[in-house]
Amino acid sequence: MTMVLVVDDSAIDRRLVGGLLSKGSDWQIEYAADGAEALEHAQKSLPDLIVTDLHMPRMDGLELVRAMRQRHAGVPVILMTAYGSEAFAVEALEQGAASYVPKSQLADKLCETVREILARASAHRDYEKLLSCLNRSEFTFFVELGNDASLIDPMVDLVQQTVARARLCDSGGQLRIGVALREALLNALLHGNLEIPLDHMDDAREQLLRQRDLPIRPDKPDQRAFVDRRIFVNVRISTEEARFVIRDEGPGFDVSAVPSSWEPGGLEQQGSRSLSLIRAFMDEVIYNEAGNEVTLVKRKEEKTKELPEGIDV
Repeated sequence: MTMVLVVDDSAIDRRLVGGLLSKGSDWQIEYAADGAEALEHAQKSLPDLIVTDLHMPRMDGLELVRAMRQRHAGVPVILMTAYGSEAFAVEALEQGAASYVPKSQLADKLCETVREILARASAHRDYEKLLSCLNRSEFTFFVELGNDASLIDPMVDLVQQTVARARLCDSGGQLRIGVALREALLNALLHGNLEIPLDHMDDAREQLLRQRDLPIRPDKPDQRAFVDRRIFVNVRISTEEARFVIRDEGPGFDVSAVPSSWEPGGLEQQGSRSLSLIRAFMDEVIYNEAGNEVTLVKRKEEKTKELPEGIDV
């Protein structure tokens, strides 16, 4: 059974989060009061995923992210962020967290995010034994997805497996590449080809993932003009870097409106969560002038040295 560890110094908040995760799932929910207790739990019984608060005594969420990446890189960590904690959340994403959910949106987004990350985390595990035998890998392929949402997850799975073969990063890095690529592909489909405004993206995404059908645009009578559009993906992966070029057939957007750096409050804004994840997990994010093509670059990571148990981070 899948085990999810909830980490929060508030007993009330722990039970609230545990209750949300228990609804509609068969996950085993365990609890820890802070990062130090979570590490003790992981030493005895390794969870499949951790959901943690940021601000806690003894060891906070950011320190827990660092420690888990060093000791148990294959276990993804999802942050619960409060308004005003954006700087810590961004640092945690850059240090190895798999995703985040604002506390104001836990009821709507937590279970969905956990399911997505668990799916990404399990995609490469069956290949690890074979991959350890490879000496050198380099892959280049071009994919035309059309507007078929059902092809996005298989595409991301293929990329994660290819990244693993190339030994570009550890298992946590493979997961983060998969998350960023999936977000970029969903953006190309929903915001690019279907021209769904940013403030309606959450509803459209939920409908798409629930029904696997393209959201209907009631304000656009000619649906065929949207359905027939395509997404083009050019992937180049070597032992030194992964480069993804994603182009949609939508009208694009004003690239100058995209902030060049993190801004306070950005994690809470509608439509910005996806871009936040992409930017945190990729070394470069480059848009063309038309705004209908994005290039994502992830370079080879330094191997994280594992610490023996009992050594504080």
